[in-house]
Amino acid sequence: MSTTPRPMVTDIFIEGARKGWTVATTSTLPNVVMAFILIKALEITGTLSLIGKVFAPVMGVFGLPGEAAAVLIGAWMSMGGAIGVVIGLFEREILAGEHIAILVPAIYLMGSQVQYLGRILGVIGTRAARIPLMIGISLLNAFLAMWLMRIIL
Repeated sequence: MSTTPRPMVTDIFIEGARKGWTVATTSTLPNVVMAFILIKALEITGTLSLIGKVFAPVMGVFGLPGEAAAVLIGAWMSMGGAIGVVIGLFEREILAGEHIAILVPAIYLMGSQVQYLGRILGVIGTRAARIPLMIGISLLNAFLAMWLMRIIL
């Protein structure tokens, strides 16, 4: 028989809330705020409309405006940042609900690869020659998901 007292449910809840708050304030929130600032900077400099024009043909295949490429670029770096980009473009009425539904699976299928390349693949000793293939498979999955979402919607 163990003499260690069992923690109270309230203590477990409080500890989980603290950990959740820490993740939200040290990881998620900074990425989302950075994305809002990035979208505003791209808009002010005219780069957002340039992105829209350059990527319009590719993004049009998925029924998306060219500016949606900024979401995918953001997703490749950070899923939280990509969500911030989505919200920023939605707020400016560049993206609609249907566009977001098409983009969300891609965000999660290719999300945060830049962060994970160094944190995970390098640490576990993945051969460098395989990393481009892994990235390519992830991007292919993301584009297939957008294409399927376009068909479904």
